[in-house]
Amino acid sequence: MQANPSIISCFVLLKFYDLLLANHLLFKRSGWLIKAETSELYDSEEDCIHWLIQKTHCSCSSHTFEETVTEGAKMWFSWMLLLASLAMSTASSKSREWAHHGAAMFADLTPQEMNAVRDYLYSCSELGLTSAQDKSLKKNSILLMELHVPRKHEALRALDRGQAKPSRQARVVVQFGNQAVPNVTEYTVGPLPFPRSYQVKTFKGDRPIRFESRPISSVEYEHLNVVLEKIGAKANKILEESTGFTYGNCTNRCLTFSDIAPRGLAPGERRTWIMMQKFVEGYFIHPVGFEVLVNHKDLDHNKWTVEKVWYNGQYFDSVEELVEKYEKGTINKLKLQEHDEEDLFSTYIPRGHMNTQTNIHGAKLVEPQGRRFQVDRNFVEYAGWSFAYRVRSSAGLQIFDLRFNGERIAYEIALQEAIAFYSGDSPAAMQTKYIDAGWAMGTSDYELSKGIDCPEIAHFVDLYHYYDTDKPVRYRNALCIFEMTTALPLRRHFNSNFQGGYNFYGGLENHVLVIRTTSTVYNYDYIWDFVFYQNGVMESRMSATGYIHATFFTENGLNYGTRVYNYVLGNLHTHLIHYKVDLDIAGRDNSFETIGLKYVNFSNPWSPGHTIVQSKLHRTQHETERSAAFRFGKKFPKYLHFYNPNQNNKWGHKKGYRIQYNSHANSVLPRGWKEENGITWSRYPLAVTRHKDNEVTSSSIYTQNDPWEPVVSFEEFIRNNENIVNQDLVAWVTVGFLHIPHSEDIPNTATPGNAVGFFLRPFNFFDEDPSLASRSTVIVRPDEKGQPKVQRWTPEVVGHCVSNEPFFYNGTYAGV
Repeated sequence: MQANPSIISCFVLLKFYDLLLANHLLFKRSGWLIKAETSELYDSEEDCIHWLIQKTHCSCSSHTFEETVTEGAKMWFSWMLLLASLAMSTASSKSREWAHHGAAMFADLTPQEMNAVRDYLYSCSELGLTSAQDKSLKKNSILLMELHVPRKHEALRALDRGQAKPSRQARVVVQFGNQAVPNVTEYTVGPLPFPRSYQVKTFKGDRPIRFESRPISSVEYEHLNVVLEKIGAKANKILEESTGFTYGNCTNRCLTFSDIAPRGLAPGERRTWIMMQKFVEGYFIHPVGFEVLVNHKDLDHNKWTVEKVWYNGQYFDSVEELVEKYEKGTINKLKLQEHDEEDLFSTYIPRGHMNTQTNIHGAKLVEPQGRRFQVDRNFVEYAGWSFAYRVRSSAGLQIFDLRFNGERIAYEIALQEAIAFYSGDSPAAMQTKYIDAGWAMGTSDYELSKGIDCPEIAHFVDLYHYYDTDKPVRYRNALCIFEMTTALPLRRHFNSNFQGGYNFYGGLENHVLVIRTTSTVYNYDYIWDFVFYQNGVMESRMSATGYIHATFFTENGLNYGTRVYNYVLGNLHTHLIHYKVDLDIAGRDNSFETIGLKYVNFSNPWSPGHTIVQSKLHRTQHETERSAAFRFGKKFPKYLHFYNPNQNNKWGHKKGYRIQYNSHANSVLPRGWKEENGITWSRYPLAVTRHKDNEVTSSSIYTQNDPWEPVVSFEEFIRNNENIVNQDLVAWVTVGFLHIPHSEDIPNTATPGNAVGFFLRPFNFFDEDPSLASRSTVIVRPDEKGQPKVQRWTPEVVGHCVSNEPFFYNGTYAGV
């Protein structure tokens, strides 16, 4: 029997190969035909043909399928299906393979790569490099070395097509002090692992890097210490009589110091206020009322000078003036009470009463049947999630190529900057405006303790940094990855029958994956978490702990903080954290809208004469960068929706994600006020820009010491006010909180209530909650006899380390 021409032409119209290949509609696994968009199984090719015809809306005459499809037509289709299935059978696995393949692009430099870059640059005689530990400041040396991340379009060729990865390169910061005009220059060096060339790396606008804006080095600190010892030699009599401690020539009652930044009041300056503290455990909260301003701009440290002295609330132009007036008795002298060695004020040593038993440990996290996530170098997979990570020496934790079930949600989510701006009565407090990338915040990720900083079961990773050194430095167990339960169900429902029993109970454990590092930037400890939930939600969170930044107490100081000890003021300050969130929602072409509510008033259709007032969705499409830059102090939208205007979910909604804030931040300085120019990102809780390869980061390691004319100005990212409709978008997110220290911050600020961040939450990205794929769900229904019947997909017994008893649930309730 001859094939019906209408069927053949319908098959042709289906464009089998293009349809299947381009739209990923079918793939073949283990003899089953599977429709990818719903994961439905088809027992036969005939059923599959039915679906294809419906999918493409072909009209195949009024004949039934059985009447019109001949064996020849089916055979012809089988060949086409075979070709398509061969092309598509590995679509899902290819996505995973390409993600795995591309993760190495984002891996931090290895010690071997660092050494190779160092040796190569040392061999370039024109650079004239010497050891970073050389005691002279008039030298050319490497300050920082870290990975130079490839440009996005180059990386995507490897991630989305499986093509060759771009060559690895290093970013190297060289400080040239041994030349007529000292400067700092950045280079890209490669290809790794055998570098053979370097080229200058510039910032947007080709701004030069002032030599005075460089971060302070260990050698410079050594020279500062010499200056302080000279000050001590002149003022130690005053210091000992006032505090019982001395600087320099001391034994067990010594003073130490904290230096304050920015180092001056204008570009090109390098003068630092230094605050003396008792060198005891927790010295950050032991200021003694003695501060000095040292000018250390000259590269000849013998020419450094003391410009001001602050003692017990009084200013002097030199140490000599202070000594002279002290000896004459013409100033207010300070006399602290005798230091008590038994005073536990600043220590962690337990004191006080608590009812908790101390002879047993508290609850612990376990993995009863083993680990459920995979880590291969810097590539991580868990419960549908996959991503690559790195820890940037300058700023800290980043993740790349974030996918859920193979679909990319974000290309990059990265910490950019952390600041803490203070107020106070002493000069050190007035000047304290910490911009932590300037202290190489990423290199402050010291060892994490098992059982406290991370669970004992965590996967720990060593990190390597090359900063102010001549060789890579290993930071043992500086990053951890672990799965945990939140001890709160992801979802649950008890369905009562309202007769003392129930129809069913359903619940799902809320397991998450956490990747964590910390940054201890002098007194403060920041705990950085990226948290991945089973329902496609990702959370970025910073938890603040560590010691408060405290200054010497004065009565006027109560306007700027809280007295926390006899002579100690805890200074008020604001923490702001800035993130880059490069979203790729179902592709690179994204748009942004905000969704709010507005009241509507209309006649009641079912009760004439009455009106109804209710909320109605109000959507605002943001078409330009300026319109999507939201200022602190202005009304902030509730829903921040990023979506792909070209991709719909099953219900016709644009596939999207939204950013949800956990923050009560505010601006730290008036717009345009001196130091505020260096942190223009802090004007906006959210700003949205088009992706640019020359807008990689919103801050730099130079901003701390030159915030007045920074090499990176975030405001320029939005100044050209480009169109952001159907574009590759980047969200710049600022979160934070005001901290007014209080007595409970002694000895340390605790993490509860001091965590801020944001969530990335799917908003019509999926057709239903993707955590339905989790087999940790438990359903309980009463059987015919009313006894609980448990349905579960994981082992019945959790494990002896948790409980020897199987799961049991009885949802009845009755009077007692």
